[in-house]
Amino acid sequence: MTAFGHPMLREWAFEPGLTYLNHGTVGATPRRVLAAQQALRDEIERQPSRFLLRELTSVRVGRPTGEVPRMRRAADAVARFLGARGDDLVFVDNITTGANAVLRSFPLEEGDEILITNLGYGGVTAAARFAAREKGAVVRTAEIPFPLASPEAAISAVEAAITPRTRLAVVDHITAESALVLPLAEIARRCHARGVAVLGDGAHAPGAVPVDIPSLGVDWYAANLHKWGWVPRSSGILWAAPERQPGLHPMVISWGLDQGFSAEFDLPGTRDPSPHLAAPAAFAFMAQLGVEAVQRYNHELAWSGARLLAERWGSPFETPEAMIGTMATVAVPESLGGSRDHAAALRDALLFQEGIEVQAHAWNGRLYTRISAQIYNQLSDYEKLAEAVLKLAA
Repeated sequence: MTAFGHPMLREWAFEPGLTYLNHGTVGATPRRVLAAQQALRDEIERQPSRFLLRELTSVRVGRPTGEVPRMRRAADAVARFLGARGDDLVFVDNITTGANAVLRSFPLEEGDEILITNLGYGGVTAAARFAAREKGAVVRTAEIPFPLASPEAAISAVEAAITPRTRLAVVDHITAESALVLPLAEIARRCHARGVAVLGDGAHAPGAVPVDIPSLGVDWYAANLHKWGWVPRSSGILWAAPERQPGLHPMVISWGLDQGFSAEFDLPGTRDPSPHLAAPAAFAFMAQLGVEAVQRYNHELAWSGARLLAERWGSPFETPEAMIGTMATVAVPESLGGSRDHAAALRDALLFQEGIEVQAHAWNGRLYTRISAQIYNQLSDYEKLAEAVLKLAA
């Protein structure tokens, strides 16, 4: 049986002595997946034009190879992990890129509404505001209470914010700063009942929790692979239901224009495709360790770590366990302040004075830390964080 916890640090390239509790921000790629990526880069450099122009995508220059394009083979492997068909999934650089493609392609008219939530990711929220502004539409915000006592409260908040002009809702699968697993499938069902299309923001979901995209009932699903999927940066996916693929275009239009959904997204000009092509190696490593075992360990560690911190800091922590994935958000002692500047100061003090990298943010005049749990972490990491914060708060 594989021993999770600090023995797994050998599989990552972290600086010795660093306590890394921030996997959810930009991810961290295992050494063996980085090696697989480098092997791909080496292969590209042996025959760059053949690889990139003849083998990579269906948009080919010269004689066809007769083989399935490499991007489609990688997409098929990722799609199987996510319960989907490869034909319905394309690679994008990250969740923000995928969300922009949907928002910029969606046929909004003047006075239409895009519905977002107050717990949404800032980059995607900005993209929604830009898309609305360009077409004379409006952005409305559903106010989900935080702390959140139950999944039903999130469902009710979104449903109550829908109006007759709402055309599109952007809903997180797992929220970013607040780290809550939302009932996306039920929210999508309620939105569809009111004639509202749904873009699922799965930034933190693949690899963190079981994901079967079609069963969520969303119209589009954009997600990162370079966070909990262990894929090299920057790699994400955009899934679209078959009926939503016509008219959906990437942010960069290139040679694949009008040749189909996958052709347009697979070739947005010359770029390094190795992060996407290395995705199967990342999921193969996770499968070797046991996907369920990895997700169970990370969930239990995030849950235990959050309760430990709440007890040590005297902070309320009422989030239901079912709404915790591999991250959790806990309020720090009030003496540490409550502004964005205070949050930045706390992050820096923890890193440069204590050797701990962890996310911290301000919300409604209170500071919170969002812990991540990955198989290289163990409970003593959160004990170290608890002590460091108490020292800074004294």
